[in-house]
Order: sequence, then structure tokens, then C-alpha cells
Amino acid sequence: MNTEQLMCHSTDSSQDPAPGCPMVDFVSLISGKWAIPILYRLIVLDCPVRFSELQRAVSPITQKELTRQLRLFEQRGLVTRTVYAQVPPRVEYRITPLGKSLQHTFDSLADWMRVHAMQLRAGN
Repeated sequence: MNTEQLMCHSTDSSQDPAPGCPMVDFVSLISGKWAIPILYRLIVLDCPVRFSELQRAVSPITQKELTRQLRLFEQRGLVTRTVYAQVPPRVEYRITPLGKSLQHTFDSLADWMRVHAMQLRAGN
């Protein structure tokens, strides 16, 4: 079995209702230029955040793209959305415990990037 097969091989298919490669599934989950910055900002803040605050925090994201990403995250259970019936309407987003569980993964990716940034820039 090669490395790709090992990474994508589930040892217990009874716990995986839709067998597939976990790495492909992960990339699909966080795909998009803005996915990680949005999720990471919500993880770090760990409190309700208004749409406009989030848009400023991950600037220069467009309103349309932020809305699209937040809807996907909400559908996947990573973010909750609370709408307050007031004028003007207020909408807040918050990371869920499931979304917060990504913090260690994102921290590891950030650490790896810091360690290898010079090599990557140099093309070595």
C-alpha cells in the first residue's frame, strides 16, 4: 500500500458512513481562499461576532463570499447564526464546539508555515 492509500484507507469502515479519503474530505470542508481565515477568526474570538465585524477582520473578502462561506459552515455545524429581530436587523455568528475543535489543526498548520516559510519562498 502506498502513502496515499494509507492516508485514505479507513481501518474501520463501520464508523465511516461514507468511506473516502479523510484528507480529501478535510480539504473539501475548508476549501476556498477565505475558509480558514474566517473559521480561525471565529475560533480565536470565541464569542458572538457581527457580520460586519467579521467582514472587516478578514478583509478584503466580499459580502457575497463571506455569506456563502458562513452558510456552508452553518450547514456543516461549524458555526451558529443568531438573528435578532430589531431595526436595523442584527445577525451574529459564533463558532460551535465542533468548529472550535479545529483550533489544534489550524495551530499546527500555522506552526508548520512559520517553520518552513523561508524554504517555501526560496523554492527549495
